[in-house]
Amino acid sequence: MSEYPSDIFNETSQGWTAAGGNSQLMDVNLAYAPSVGHQVWLMISGVLIMPIIPGIGLFYAGEARRKSAMSILWQSMAILGIIPFQWFFWGYSLTYAADASPFIGTLTNFGLRNVISVPVGYIPEILFSFFQCMFCIETIVIMIGGAFERCRLLPSMVYAFCWATIVYCPIACWTWNSNGWLYKLGALDFAGGGPVHIASGVGALAFSLVLGKRIEHKDEGKIPQYHAHSPVMIYIGTIFIWMGWFGFNGGSTLNATVRTGYVLVNTNLAAATGVMGWNALEYVLYKGRFSVAGSCRGVMVGLVAITPAAGFVPVYFAAVIGFVSAVIVRGVDNWFNQFVGIDEGLMVFKNHAIGGTCGALMTGLFAANWVTALDGSSSASGWVDHNYIQLGYQLAEVCAIIGYTLVVSIILLYLINYIPGLKFRSEEHEEREGLDLHYLFNEGMGDHELFLVLKEAGFFEALAIKGQELLSESVSSTSKTEAAEEKKSA
Repeated sequence: MSEYPSDIFNETSQGWTAAGGNSQLMDVNLAYAPSVGHQVWLMISGVLIMPIIPGIGLFYAGEARRKSAMSILWQSMAILGIIPFQWFFWGYSLTYAADASPFIGTLTNFGLRNVISVPVGYIPEILFSFFQCMFCIETIVIMIGGAFERCRLLPSMVYAFCWATIVYCPIACWTWNSNGWLYKLGALDFAGGGPVHIASGVGALAFSLVLGKRIEHKDEGKIPQYHAHSPVMIYIGTIFIWMGWFGFNGGSTLNATVRTGYVLVNTNLAAATGVMGWNALEYVLYKGRFSVAGSCRGVMVGLVAITPAAGFVPVYFAAVIGFVSAVIVRGVDNWFNQFVGIDEGLMVFKNHAIGGTCGALMTGLFAANWVTALDGSSSASGWVDHNYIQLGYQLAEVCAIIGYTLVVSIILLYLINYIPGLKFRSEEHEEREGLDLHYLFNEGMGDHELFLVLKEAGFFEALAIKGQELLSESVSSTSKTEAAEEKKSA
C-alpha cells in the first residue's frame, strides 16, 4: 500500500502553510505521487455522482403529474446552481472545519479559504471538498421532492439554501467530522444513511406537512393518489441514479483499495435485491402483475439502504439489506400517507428516511471488522462480531437526526413563509392548472402543453358540442327506425 501523503507532507515540511505546502516554494504534488491512483479514483467518483442529480429530477418528474413535471426538473437544475455556491461560501467550513465543535463547524474555511493541499487520507483537501459537495447537492435535490405540485419555485430555493446550512451541515458534521459527537460516539455511517437519506426524507415530510395537502380532496381530508405519469422517465432516471451510486458509495472509502471493490459489489447487489423484494411483494399485491415504476422504486430503496452499510458488511448481508428494506418500504406504502395524514406523494420519506433507517440499523447488526479492514487501516464491527452496543449507537444516530431535522425544518419553513414575497403555497388556480404554466416561461411536459393549447382554442368544447349533436342525431335516427318498424308490424 502507498504511504499517506501526510507521512511526507507534514508540519515539518518546508514551506508548510495552513493550506498545505506553499506551491511557490515547493511542488505540492510530490507528496501525493505515491497515492495518485487514489486521487484519480476520487475524481472519477465525484464526477460519477453528478448524473444522480438529473436522475432524481427525472425520477420525480415521472412520478408527478404532467402539469407540474417540468417544474421539478427546473428545481433540480436550480439546486445544481445554488448548493455548490453554498458549499463554497460556508457549507464546507460548517461541516468539515478542523476546529469544529461536536455540533457544527466554524468559518475557518469560509469561501474555501486554505482548502487546497492539506492531506485528507490519500487525497488533497480541495478534492475532498469537491467530492463532499456532491453529497450536499444530492441531499437537497432529494429533500425538495416534498414540495411537489403545490410550492412556488423561488421560496423553495431560498429554503434549499437555508436548509443546507442549518440542517445538512450540522448533521454531516456530527457524523463525519472527527470532532462530531456521533463520530466520537462510534455511530457507523459509511456514505450518508443519516445526513443524506434520513435527513432528506424527514425534511421532505416536514415540507409536505407545512404546505398541506394538494387541492384535490383537501376538504374531505383524503390524500390524493395518482399513478406515475411517465414510467419511462422514472426508468431513465433510475439508470442514472444506479450508475451514479457507484461513485457515491465507491468513492466514500476515499481511496482505491480492495475495500472499494467490495463496496461496489455491495452497492450493486443491494440494488438488485431491492428490485427483487419490491417485485415479490407487488406480484402478490397486484395478483400476478408487475410495475416498471415499482421496480425502479425497489432499486432506489436498495441503494438507499446499503449506503450506510456498504463499506462495513459482507456481501451476503448486503443482499439481505436490499431485499428486506424494499419489502418494508413497499409494505408501508399503501397506508402510510393516509395514516399520518400528510400528502407526501413522491414517497421521499418512505424511500429515503425509512429505507435509510433500515440500512442504518442493519449496519449495527451486520458490520464485520474484516470487511472494514480491507482498506488496510480501518476498523468497525457490529453484532456479528459480538459488538452489541453498536446497535444502540445506530439507534442514537437515527433518533437524533430525525428529531433535529423535523423540528428545525418546520421552524425554518414557518419563518421563511412569513417573509413578504416568500410564501410557499401556490395559489389554488395555479395548482389546478399546473405549476409549469404559471412559473415557467413557455415550457411544459409535451402532451400536457398540447392539451392546454387545444383547450385554450376551444377544441374540447367544440368536440363536446359536436359529440352531443351526433348523439342527438343517432337517438333521433334510432327513434325513427323503431317507429317505422312498429308501423310495419301494425
